[in-house]
Amino acid sequence: MNNRSIVTLLIVILIGSIGLGFILSVTASRERVELTELTTENQVVLTFWRNYGNPAENLAYEKLVQTFEKENPSIKIEMNSIEYGDYELRLRTEIAAGKPPDIMSIDSPNLALYARTDAIRSLNSYMKQDGVYDDLPESVLQGLTYNGEVFLSPVVSSGTALFYNKHLFKEANLPYPSADPSDPITWEEVVEAAKKINDPEEGIIGIDPAEGFSGGESAAYFKLPILWQFGADVLSPDGKTADGYLNSPKAIEALQFYQNLYHKEKVAAIEMPYEAFERGLLGMTILGSWALENLGNSSQHFKLGEDFGVAALPKGEFQVVPNGGWSLGISSKSAHPDEAWAFIEYISSFEGMETYVELTGDIPARHSVAAAFPEFYRYPKNIFLEQEKSVSKNRPVTPAYPIVSSTIKTLFEDIGIRNQDVKESADRAVRTIDNGIENLSNE
Repeated sequence: MNNRSIVTLLIVILIGSIGLGFILSVTASRERVELTELTTENQVVLTFWRNYGNPAENLAYEKLVQTFEKENPSIKIEMNSIEYGDYELRLRTEIAAGKPPDIMSIDSPNLALYARTDAIRSLNSYMKQDGVYDDLPESVLQGLTYNGEVFLSPVVSSGTALFYNKHLFKEANLPYPSADPSDPITWEEVVEAAKKINDPEEGIIGIDPAEGFSGGESAAYFKLPILWQFGADVLSPDGKTADGYLNSPKAIEALQFYQNLYHKEKVAAIEMPYEAFERGLLGMTILGSWALENLGNSSQHFKLGEDFGVAALPKGEFQVVPNGGWSLGISSKSAHPDEAWAFIEYISSFEGMETYVELTGDIPARHSVAAAFPEFYRYPKNIFLEQEKSVSKNRPVTPAYPIVSSTIKTLFEDIGIRNQDVKESADRAVRTIDNGIENLSNE
């Protein structure tokens, strides 16, 4: 074969290869388009509402949604993050209008309100099938249960502890509280330490006993433990009345103790300076587990170990801390409950929870996830984990909880800010709660 024939043959082969490649490329491209069209056409779109959190929480949810969608291309998650102060009202408005999101984040004490009105679906069958129950602390599981049915799946839990300014303790020649979670300082010891730290002339405050007078749910979250620690409670075990509980002798003792901090001992202040703890103007404060991350990001660059320490929450007659937090539920009106559960299952799975905890530092709800992070067995995070396991308590699971929460806020403002009679204030709070319970029972 001469050279011209060889060249001609090579050109023919090349043209044939290009043509075949083009045909294969077009065919593959058409298949990809058809597959994309098919996936998009059959894609389930789920709406997901959550309260807008801190930057780490927001980043965690964004990453989890992206990963889930990548692994489940047939499901699209439309996440709507709403400011904390507006969230509950907007969610309840949409539920009342019959247009709820498929998946919703719910603060666990509000569970009964949504479950009673059939706004959310029971997760019993899903969670039993996946064996989730055995991996959750009993105290956490109780807060997700109403009338024997589990309605929410948790991601992380929460807790509170005593944070103290090491510089102010040193100046007052005070020993630091124990770092042992099972050895809390008593409230009586707190008062004595606060007296030595307190210095009105220098603007130094001894103690902020329960997150000041903040709004929203934080008022009840931080203040109910004071009642529990003195052996009191808000409601009867069946949730039918506050009478004999919120105004019991033990409750009056707890409320009087709280009022005395402000108006008798004068070691607490109604008006709190900005970043008082970080600026050395506050000796002790009760903060949530999330504060460990936040304090280091303050304008004062406040450092654990160097500037502040953490100890178990002070105890009265009993050692008790609050638990619970934002968990995920499925709307009873969702047309795609199985797909909604697939998303919740991933978020609250070992993998999803591990990712969330890595990004936020929050306390994981699952035992197995906590075990994967050695930091939760070391100071100071071990304090929150051990308290959750052994001495944590849920806020009341009752359809009347929104009334309970707002009434507790008002009660502590009445005795703290307005210095009103403790017994009269407690009786007034009881009437408000019991009227709310009665109105609900008549609906």
